[in-house]
Amino acid sequence: MPTSPRATRFECLDTLRGLAVLGILMVNIQFFAMTYVAADHPYIQGNFDAPANQAVWWFVHTFFSMKFITLFSAMFGAGIVLMLGTGDAAHKRHWRRMGWLLMFGMIHAYVFWYGDILVPYALAGMVVVTARRMTPFGQIGLGLGLIAFTGLLMVSGAAIQGLLGDDVSGAEAMGFTAERVNDITALYQAGFLDRLPYNMGNAVMFQLIQLVFFGGRIAGVMLLGMALFRLGFLTLGWSRERYMRSALIAVPVGLLLCGWSASYALATGFAPTSAWITMLSQYVGSLVLAFGYAAVVMLICQAGWLQPVTNLLAQTGRMAFTNYLSQTLLMTLVFVGLPGLGLFGQVDRVGQLIIVLAVWGLQLVWSPLWLARYRYGPLEWAWRSMTYGRQLPLSRSQ
Repeated sequence: MPTSPRATRFECLDTLRGLAVLGILMVNIQFFAMTYVAADHPYIQGNFDAPANQAVWWFVHTFFSMKFITLFSAMFGAGIVLMLGTGDAAHKRHWRRMGWLLMFGMIHAYVFWYGDILVPYALAGMVVVTARRMTPFGQIGLGLGLIAFTGLLMVSGAAIQGLLGDDVSGAEAMGFTAERVNDITALYQAGFLDRLPYNMGNAVMFQLIQLVFFGGRIAGVMLLGMALFRLGFLTLGWSRERYMRSALIAVPVGLLLCGWSASYALATGFAPTSAWITMLSQYVGSLVLAFGYAAVVMLICQAGWLQPVTNLLAQTGRMAFTNYLSQTLLMTLVFVGLPGLGLFGQVDRVGQLIIVLAVWGLQLVWSPLWLARYRYGPLEWAWRSMTYGRQLPLSRSQ
């Protein structure tokens, strides 16, 4: 069991983190561009009758939804083990680090975007750190238990909603009539300050949902990340054959479950009575597929394949905090009104896909350019300096 991986092994962690931060935008853009219920009830906004938009939704739901946020959470858990060490001073730094992350998250959620993940990450990080001395298999058992409990809550909630029958759509059951969707769209198009109270209200609701309904999964995946780091999976400590077997099993099974979930939802017109089974298939499949993605990345890094690509992803991953928050700034400028473009509700899923690809290109270019001159991303440097209580050197010439 590796306890101090070689420096070259950090490259694979950064690569996976970079892939994760890029991948979550493919899902998040739906919440920036449209009313949030349109992600799971897409007919209410975005010209979903068009086959191209349905194809994009299926692609995102199958390959991205819940997968890359799972990888991001696992990387966060692995990072706790990597950065914490065993000393008391390091443990105190961890609490300061989570405290400052909580502050960043609160500003992000209430001022810019209600879908923030930094607040639940900070709170979960304060809790899961207490399990760092458990055995890896103990962490896996506890993590899977938390994940299963969260899944039970989510599937039960969908099943209860399905009791209303299929005469009322899921969006209508939540109060999202066409008139309300139009009102929200107008609010976002009016300007940054105009939609601020609505965003704050959503931030309160989403944080409660994240803590009550998703908190177990977030903390559970962090524990799995801790265990997989300690077991060598995330540090290239497994053999090529073990990574290959893991990928060949997890990727097809995960794609089958998630692809079926997306196809069945489309075939039934997102009927409330079938929401619980599509949610269950997606919930389980996303965990399996995320593990498969990680195995593929480890296999590629171990073999040295696609090194120019993995190097770009690794440098993007070293600036994951900056890149995650810069995605929000870019999406705010595009979709919210003055001083932004105010395109909320006007960009369909094909257009959203194009925007995501453009942002990926931008972040894959600007991350290595920045790191060529500086030691950390700008927000990584600020967070680290605040954690240590002193201004750390930023320029590589210092």
